[in-house]
Amino acid sequence: MMIELKDINKTYFGAQPLHVLKGINLNVEEGEMVSIMGASGSGKSTLLNILGILDNYDSGDYYLNGKLVKDLSENEAADMRNRTIGFIFQSFNLIPFKTAMENVALPLYYQNVSRKKRNDLAIEYLERFGLKEWADHYPNELSGGQKQRVSMARALVTQPKVILADEPTGALDSKTSAEVMQILREVNQMGITMVIVTHEKGIALRTNKIIHLKDGVIENIEVNNPDLIDFNTEIK
Repeated sequence: MMIELKDINKTYFGAQPLHVLKGINLNVEEGEMVSIMGASGSGKSTLLNILGILDNYDSGDYYLNGKLVKDLSENEAADMRNRTIGFIFQSFNLIPFKTAMENVALPLYYQNVSRKKRNDLAIEYLERFGLKEWADHYPNELSGGQKQRVSMARALVTQPKVILADEPTGALDSKTSAEVMQILREVNQMGITMVIVTHEKGIALRTNKIIHLKDGVIENIEVNNPDLIDFNTEIK
């Protein structure tokens, strides 16, 4: 099991305590591609942050690739993230003053990979995404689709076991969204586990399983067969 959540609870304490996740139980198999859907405030982002070891949970147990994720120091959490998880964001989160190559190479810097090797790997991954000739361009010189492909190359360059994608097509038109989902599907077919938060049904239908969240609980889990979908069609 790649991801195993047992009775996960999360409350934010402010003027009014907010119980965001209420006893979440969820298993994601190695190599599975799942999506998480739910209205604003359903707990999607909190759940993704816990999966990405960006936020702590109050009670329950979270196992990532068989290891219990609990009470980690900042350094331990950062190391586990960098070696196990790749992130893809709606807003791309590219560093504006770094080139496409430098953005892709950045996670390898934190793994103490030599400059030459990380730049070589960054070029290799940009080439996979059809962006080798854009390696020296800055984010403001790239289209939305190109920025998301750079973001995907950056997520994959460390060869993670899990990709967490937060609304990866949210800033893209329907044609580019379909292209991005086709790439993500190909990445998943390499054996990488993938969890995608989305509000678009057309995106969710391209995953094996849709987890419907409502008011901090899993309302239901819908099983799909994405092989029946033509990934080249625009996402409505």
